[in-house]
Amino acid sequence: MQRMSTLFLRTLRDDPADAEVPSHRLLVRAGYIRRIAPGVYSWLPLGVRTLGRVSRIVRQEMDRMGGQEVLFPALVPRDLYETSGRWTEYGDLLFRLQDRRGADYLLAPTHEELFTTMVKGELSSYKDLPVTLYQVQTKYRDEARPRAGILRGREFVMKDSYSFDLDDEGLQRSYDAHRAAYVRIFTRLGLDHRIVAAVSGAMGGSASEEFLAPAVNGEDTFVQCTSCDYAANTEAAEVQAAPEQDPSTRPPLQVLDTPGTPTIETLVAVLREQGHDLDASQTLKNVVVTLRSPGGAEELLVVGVPGDRDVDLKRLGANVEPAEVVPFDDFAGHPGLVRGYIGPQVLADLGIRYLVDPLVVRGSAWATGANQEGRHAVGVVMGRDFEPAGTIPAAEVRDGDPCPRCGSALSVDRGIEIGHIFQLGKKYANAFSLDVLGPDGKPVRVTMGSYGIGVSRAVAAIAEQCNDEKGLVWPRGVAPFDVHVVAVGKGDDQRVAAERLALELEEAGLDVLLDDRGGSPGVSFKDAELLGVPSILVVGRSLAEGTVELRDRRAGTSTDVALADAVTAVLADVRG
Repeated sequence: MQRMSTLFLRTLRDDPADAEVPSHRLLVRAGYIRRIAPGVYSWLPLGVRTLGRVSRIVRQEMDRMGGQEVLFPALVPRDLYETSGRWTEYGDLLFRLQDRRGADYLLAPTHEELFTTMVKGELSSYKDLPVTLYQVQTKYRDEARPRAGILRGREFVMKDSYSFDLDDEGLQRSYDAHRAAYVRIFTRLGLDHRIVAAVSGAMGGSASEEFLAPAVNGEDTFVQCTSCDYAANTEAAEVQAAPEQDPSTRPPLQVLDTPGTPTIETLVAVLREQGHDLDASQTLKNVVVTLRSPGGAEELLVVGVPGDRDVDLKRLGANVEPAEVVPFDDFAGHPGLVRGYIGPQVLADLGIRYLVDPLVVRGSAWATGANQEGRHAVGVVMGRDFEPAGTIPAAEVRDGDPCPRCGSALSVDRGIEIGHIFQLGKKYANAFSLDVLGPDGKPVRVTMGSYGIGVSRAVAAIAEQCNDEKGLVWPRGVAPFDVHVVAVGKGDDQRVAAERLALELEEAGLDVLLDDRGGSPGVSFKDAELLGVPSILVVGRSLAEGTVELRDRRAGTSTDVALADAVTAVLADVRG
């Protein structure tokens, strides 16, 4: 039993000045976390209990699926990351440091290298596989813009696990087992969640899915079909495109004078004045960006999207990782690129790579720049007048876009990434020559899967989904206590009865928080609502009539129960 009179806790009545989202505001006000620096937070006793309960559920389900827990150091020598290439690839996200002898180290953002080398050092035969190892540990990333409290911090707790299999069939089994375990984990955590297709990005690999918790303040955007089960984050989302056509059947290209039309809106207006019945969706917008590799090398890239859509820089960035997308504005240094009038027709001759969104299909005809000031071309056909170097998902995805699977409308929603699973394949096994002897006695390169859960982020995601105007409303499985007993009244009778009930509840196996402070009832009730324990047992004035009040924080209801039945009622509420 934890008494509030001795609990290390100070609740706040006002929101912290830097709080941006409900989870940040409420976790600070309720005394779960405290800010130390941008993206760095301390966990107070209530926060540690909640984080521990989330971690316990994660561990239980990982053990249930056959995972074995290990623990690696956060401090990792440079040479392992050099071998994998990530000392450079991670760029400014790495916290780098040196020891007193000048040797380079980093604070690990993830531990693929250490998992791989551990298995390489310990296992040698196909008989040792499959194996899944996991850890729950603090990670470090030097986020440029830490925000939203513990949702995006520089230091965070993560469960990362890795499967090691002999072949792709084994990898698929391990992947499916993790997927099922994640569903159980997030269900037990009380999180409403979606499984969406994702891009592997710098992680590499052949398949990738994210687990997202829908939330108004989520920084990830995902789509889901209103009719079928298609769902994807916007980086991986597909939109049903128009069918391809034969480029040779299209009318010839025309170059037109279009003075003063550097924007899509002005272009459409002028073309209509000239008798061309076009709208913005039939224009081709060509956006110039710079790709900067982790090593610092830069490349110009032009991306083509339908003119009624903007380029989604986050979507583009996810599909060019590990390169970084940098805005381009050096038109003076590239006279072949005419600002506002760029067309794809000359880009190959200029040696500039040109990629189009998948909505731009072979045989489609467009109005686009003629690469001369004040001039545009209409009837510019892909496959005849220009040939892109490839496609890349880059155009914004919108509500109502057609589903690639069934053609029904897609809806666009926001969510918080709480888990990500990858079929890594042999990327790290190749980097570290991770082989085992196969059944025929010959070396076989191991194939790997990577699976992460943001444990501290899950606490924030739950708080985002489970709150009201009064405070937090924890699901039972993660609340810091099972029941919050509140004694209110001027005499000793309520305090004595509350203490007795709290002891009986503790003896029955519950974690009990007892508010024994004896102060203002209003303060006690406000704190109980703010802290968010789902069952609140109030011992107050009705004790004189032989009853106490059992409040359900989730439903917002209360029930008077006989004092003699109070423990039974609480147990039924908690365990039912």
